[in-house]
Amino acid sequence: MKDSFSSVRTDKDNPLWQQCIKRETPLYARGNDIRSEFERDYTRLLHCLAYRRLKHKTQVFFAPHNDHICTRMEHVSHVASVSRTIAKHLGLNTELTEAIAIGHDIGHAPFGHAGEDILNSLMSQKEGRNAPKKFWHERNSLFFADFIETLQDPEGAERNLNLTYAVRDGLICHCGEIDQQGLRPRTETMNLYDIKRPGMTNPYTWEGCVVKVSDKIAFLGRDIEDARTYHILDMASYRQLREIVASTLGFERNPGKPSSVHRSGRAVNTTVLINDMIVDLCEQSTPEQGLCFSEPYFRFITELKRFSFANIYNNWRLVEFQNYAREVLGCIYRTLMRAQIYAHNRRIEQYLRYTPNLCKVFTEWITKYTNYDLSRKKTFRYETKEVFDIHDTESWEKCIIEFISGMTDQFAISSFEEIISF
Repeated sequence: MKDSFSSVRTDKDNPLWQQCIKRETPLYARGNDIRSEFERDYTRLLHCLAYRRLKHKTQVFFAPHNDHICTRMEHVSHVASVSRTIAKHLGLNTELTEAIAIGHDIGHAPFGHAGEDILNSLMSQKEGRNAPKKFWHERNSLFFADFIETLQDPEGAERNLNLTYAVRDGLICHCGEIDQQGLRPRTETMNLYDIKRPGMTNPYTWEGCVVKVSDKIAFLGRDIEDARTYHILDMASYRQLREIVASTLGFERNPGKPSSVHRSGRAVNTTVLINDMIVDLCEQSTPEQGLCFSEPYFRFITELKRFSFANIYNNWRLVEFQNYAREVLGCIYRTLMRAQIYAHNRRIEQYLRYTPNLCKVFTEWITKYTNYDLSRKKTFRYETKEVFDIHDTESWEKCIIEFISGMTDQFAISSFEEIISF
């Protein structure tokens, strides 16, 4: 129902308000700022470099040449739109939902979830198969927000984003891969770096829960639309899709009901599909029961995810590109891991002289975030912590993984080609 969550919205009347707007240190005052705390977080994320690079990062289809295929930035915009619509209808804080949504994927690796798995495998070679992930993008989004991304303060010094607790919490807890009914926020505050696995910890706010659900709503319909554009789905797949709709939502048996799938089963109307899921969620959810779908829609979403994994994400063409992505990221990783010995003597430029573009960007990275060249760091006014230690191999590896995770698809491919070219 409309405004049914207004009593639990994150605002000054909420007893959790002070914790939600808490920052590590107070932000500098402008003297003429008309924005709220969460609006400031939104614009800080909007202007950071990691957000800008999302336009050249994979959502599902790698390094697309088709301008109309969904990229990571477009997905983020979809999540922001869906979460704003839900939050506004339920009476929640739309400024908080939009801030979480705009930044939720800033830590995503190139090549989508395949790139995420590749980076994790590179870091986990010494551990058992059941070890917790070392690299997962939700935690990496928080890490980028806290330690990597910077903006200039009014004096021109580069400082970290210093976001509020509620937004930081939403970044690491946004995983939409877990199927949940009755999603509710957790009641306790915690050190967010104590979260060890994606999707296992509920957000601290209702707004964070809305973004978590919106992440799922946003990607399901659009992934099917893009798969159709690339001819990933055949006629048998479309028949299967029609059967899913008929068996879960009963549109075939109820001709009067609007359908997200055309009667022929040969196309998916993304906007109708998203609208129907939003409406169902808003109609079914209450503060007492949590955020939930009706049973038919929950079954539909579950079956649609299963369909997408079987027919899209595991399609042989995408699997072949995943193999290529593994070679690309592995090559960059091994090349830069060998550079540690040269970093000790500030000779990175000599080692990477045959890869000038990679050399320039990587040198800037280690100058900003390590103890590689403190005098140069001071010259560029990087008022950031020394996140990595070039003399410690484990820290150096973390430095390399984080550097690669920030790459766009195109920059990763061009760096790979630069390395192997003679």
